[in-house]
Amino acid sequence: MAKTSMATKATNRTREAGNGKIARKVSNAARCCPGIVGELTIPEIWPLYKKDPTEALRNILMENYLPLVRYNAERIHAKLPDEVDVDDLMSAGIFGLIDAIAAFDLERGVKFETYCAPRIRGAILDELRAMDWVPRLVRARSSQVDGARKSLEMQIGRKPTEQEIAEKMSLSQSEYDKIRKDAGAVGVVSLSHKRYETDSSKDVREIDVLEDPRQVNPLSAVQQRDLKEMITKGLSRAERLIVVLYYYEQMTMKEIGVTLDLSESRVSQMHSSILARLKAQLQHKSKELEEETA
Repeated sequence: MAKTSMATKATNRTREAGNGKIARKVSNAARCCPGIVGELTIPEIWPLYKKDPTEALRNILMENYLPLVRYNAERIHAKLPDEVDVDDLMSAGIFGLIDAIAAFDLERGVKFETYCAPRIRGAILDELRAMDWVPRLVRARSSQVDGARKSLEMQIGRKPTEQEIAEKMSLSQSEYDKIRKDAGAVGVVSLSHKRYETDSSKDVREIDVLEDPRQVNPLSAVQQRDLKEMITKGLSRAERLIVVLYYYEQMTMKEIGVTLDLSESRVSQMHSSILARLKAQLQHKSKELEEETA
């Protein structure tokens, strides 16, 4: 027993002496020439960090294991939309790496790479859940609908109907409609998302191809202006007013007569005369266009 105790004490003294030498090496290097700290191996740095968890030692460990963060971030990013930036995932994964370094137990005999990978992935997934404004229940229901649709497509060889999907999920039509309505909020696309590439250096984004119903079509505006000029060309002031008030302002013959101080029959007579002249002008214009294109 005495020999065993003495051997154990000797081993501990040897280990402490070794750690002391490494500690002095780190201390001297950090004080005299900080760049020499990088010459220590990671197995030498781990015991020092657990004994004295300084920020400098932690940073050395983080720099060494940073490729693990990128590896896990890129694997998760491959399953996400393009709008998610891999650098944002890496930022979240670094916090998981910091927690793993602080909580790692050297006595368990587990490789740090094996221990930290789940913590890095967990930190990234937690950040994704925090960024997602859609409730998890709605997200899960949307996945169920997509799974049922894909399963039916494989079975029947065509795109299934909404009723068939509802039957597949054992839901009534009203319940299925509610799930579809809630899941509709899941499909959100960034307006900055690239729509397609072009030959130029600037890519076309979603916002570049969105139709604005309030925007006036310039071609239609020019065509209407030209048609209006052609219609009113050669007409007197009263005749132009009749055309504008009747076709553009949607006024009746009686209302136009009151406005122009004319009888309703006189307005109708002038209107018929205007139409006859316009018909003749259009026929003449049509012949000119045919001759130009021939």
